[in-house]
Amino acid sequence: MNIAALVSGGVDSSVVVHLLKEQGYDPTIFYIRIGMEDEEGYIDCPAEEDIEITSYIARKYGCRFEEVNLHKEYWDNVVSYTIESVRKGLTPNPDIMCNKLIKFGAFEQRWGRDFDRIATGHYATTDVVDGVQFLATAKDPVKDQTDFLSQLSFAQISKLMFPIGHLMKSEVRDIAHRAKLPSADRKDSQGICFLGKINYNDFIRRYLGEKEGKIVELETGKVLGTHKGYWFHTIGQRKGLFLSGGPWFVVKKDIEENVLYVSQGYDPAAQYGNKINLLGFYFLSKDIWGAQLDAGETVDVKFKIRHTPEFAQGHLSKTAEGYRIVSDIRIQGIAAGQYATIYDNDAHLVVASGMIA
Repeated sequence: MNIAALVSGGVDSSVVVHLLKEQGYDPTIFYIRIGMEDEEGYIDCPAEEDIEITSYIARKYGCRFEEVNLHKEYWDNVVSYTIESVRKGLTPNPDIMCNKLIKFGAFEQRWGRDFDRIATGHYATTDVVDGVQFLATAKDPVKDQTDFLSQLSFAQISKLMFPIGHLMKSEVRDIAHRAKLPSADRKDSQGICFLGKINYNDFIRRYLGEKEGKIVELETGKVLGTHKGYWFHTIGQRKGLFLSGGPWFVVKKDIEENVLYVSQGYDPAAQYGNKINLLGFYFLSKDIWGAQLDAGETVDVKFKIRHTPEFAQGHLSKTAEGYRIVSDIRIQGIAAGQYATIYDNDAHLVVASGMIA
């Protein structure tokens, strides 16, 4: 097979190249520049060390190496999406959009289409059920990244390879040490480029500024303090409110009036919920519940609404407006704009995904 390997300079993608070579493949290595750059030339994603390590990996294993620049596509799709979502009071997920639109979107359209497979260092696997390839969970539950891949299309999933998905993180590092890879002890990156290299609030402040507003206790209407803009806060947030007598949680935002409503949690309904309505819902590979859902039945599912090793248990149903998950237990911090990833009841196959309404 003709394989493109997306390598970032981190330990996971470096080990991908090692494993592919062990299996007899000769991948072409690509490093994607996806840093943040606006019309003023503002860039805050230094890539020199990443490229140095990636080019070393290419030389070590005798692979062709190509650096590709997707700055513009990244700005037009991921950064602008993040800014506009925050402006609307939503909680965006740039990692999901980066995977969908950049790594497996723009890259595939311009370079990846010439390859049979695209290999990455994501902690995920694939599984074929009834002749259909599904995205599936990784062996390591802590590192599993299927939620970040849950907006990929069937065509994208069909072309992907995840060589480290069957390994624990500790095993990946052991392989890197034995192979004497320079990234063996490198710290894991946190999120995509601009969220990992600069302070998130500094990023938001640059594009949305500051505007003072009230912090109000939801149950009593009492003004507890002030904030610098609702766009700096998300539903379920606990830190960064600087209020005494806590803990306090953000439970509601008034976008028009720039008011944050908070609660200490003595009214559970204000902070927790069990109904999750979904927009833009779609099945990644195949609708495995079609007949049941169309008949108005509910199906048992596992799901996640944030990046965590744990799965929640719930029931999926079809409504007049779309789809809904009813969780077995109340969940804290259900935030509009985030994505719910829906798995089969064995928490193995990634079946569907939708944005929280």
